[in-house]
Amino acid sequence: MAVHQADVCVIGAGLAGIVTALELIERGHRVALVDGAPAERCGGQANEAFGGMLLSGTPEQKRNGIRDSPELLLADWHSAACFEDNDEWPRHWAEFYAENCRSMIYDWLKGHGIRFFPSVQWVERGNFGDGNSLPRYHIVWGCGRGLVQTLAKALFQHKNQHLLTSLFEHRVTELEQAGGAITGCSGHYGKSAFRVQAPHTVVCSGGINGNLDRVRANWAACYGPAPGNLLAGSHPDADGALHDVVSGHGGRVTHLEWMWNYAAGVRQPDPAFEGQGLSLIPPRSALWLDAYGRRIGLMPLVTGFDTHDLCCRVGNLPHQYSWQVLNRRMAIRELAASGTDTNPDFRDGRLLRVVWNALRGGDPSLTDWLLESCPDVLSADTPWELAERMNQVTDEERIDPTTLESTIDAYDALLRRGRKFHNDDQIRKLQQLRRWPADRLRTCRPQPLINPDAGPLIAIHERLISRKSMGGMMTDLNSRIMADNNTPVPGLYAAGEAAGFGGGGISGVRSLEGTFLSNCILNARQAAAAIHSNP
Repeated sequence: MAVHQADVCVIGAGLAGIVTALELIERGHRVALVDGAPAERCGGQANEAFGGMLLSGTPEQKRNGIRDSPELLLADWHSAACFEDNDEWPRHWAEFYAENCRSMIYDWLKGHGIRFFPSVQWVERGNFGDGNSLPRYHIVWGCGRGLVQTLAKALFQHKNQHLLTSLFEHRVTELEQAGGAITGCSGHYGKSAFRVQAPHTVVCSGGINGNLDRVRANWAACYGPAPGNLLAGSHPDADGALHDVVSGHGGRVTHLEWMWNYAAGVRQPDPAFEGQGLSLIPPRSALWLDAYGRRIGLMPLVTGFDTHDLCCRVGNLPHQYSWQVLNRRMAIRELAASGTDTNPDFRDGRLLRVVWNALRGGDPSLTDWLLESCPDVLSADTPWELAERMNQVTDEERIDPTTLESTIDAYDALLRRGRKFHNDDQIRKLQQLRRWPADRLRTCRPQPLINPDAGPLIAIHERLISRKSMGGMMTDLNSRIMADNNTPVPGLYAAGEAAGFGGGGISGVRSLEGTFLSNCILNARQAAAAIHSNP
């Protein structure tokens, strides 16, 4: 058996693990960074992320005329999270985030050369004002991959890189324990066994949402029955295996039913693993319909306000899938997909192209790619032709063309009556969205779907897609994993998604969005600081 010695064992080479290791070798500690994946996948799921972060008090906010404060951010956080009475550590982490996100995340990233898109986005406003009171969503130039690979380069090319032992393709299956404390980990490397001996171990192994069986086993009742047609939006390596190992050593794992899934998943045209989905950012002007082509109500579904509610509504629909129907003009302006490679202009830092596409009404390349390559996105000239194609996608005759046509006609007729007669919650939300300049560029003015000048109709067949675990290993503000008696398990820490992004569930039941990559950094920096102060 190969035995490695270190001051700190970091399990997982995603964003949280990379930041933990970087902070520790900077302070002169010997680190063993262990990951079951090959080196080319270093960075984990951050490589595929869009790269948005919830931040407050930044120069970008100031330049956009946004007057934010830690107090307002925390109030919004509590409004969205709906914490329970016993959620002590999630509350502490939320408060710590609100007070320190500028210095510990934004300023630290800027110090590593990370830049942000100049316009701040306003997401998760809340259906009833129970979300972000102000725009806070900052997009990283380079997206998630640019972020994590910049930090990985800083780690692997650090002046103290001789203190780092990188163990890729080493899968951890157990934690080592001696004298009542965690003293490292063990597992296998190919057909061989290995062990890492260290007085401190930081678990950065991700969440459970790549394991669809486990997702279904922890499915919250508010989302309806656990769906059989659930798409996978997380890599299968995020299987929660180390959650069980941590529990077996006395660590407390909480709120695995808290998840940040999305309602608009489609089949990934180029899947890297079985059942992989692509998470769309749903067009706001589209009519959101049930499996029978009827508009979902009473309150229409519109993205940008409450992702949790969208998942609850879709999960409780008959057959647990939905349709969005729109025209080509709307799709080109509004349709987007979460991820690094589906946003090449942000990935490659092409500001002029981003501005140009926004001013000209959008970039058709994503719409065209989905129409050509994704079996869930289709087009037709008339509602009757569209209904026929929609039924072909599901292999069911659920869409009555008369129903679909009347649904579209009713909405179009309402719009044609004139603005002073508009009485529809979707129209009201579109008007509200367009008052913020960044959203105005990406949101069509309210307009009929059937319009020869706006191109053919498009239908998108959407399912729930599993994405992020918002519960996990309970940690204190030093990222130490807590036992059931609310004392730390000696020698054991967690950061990132494994820790529910802090405290075993920093976001509660609803995220303000952009709290995932950012908390990987915050958790990791806290873990490293705590270890350094108690070597």
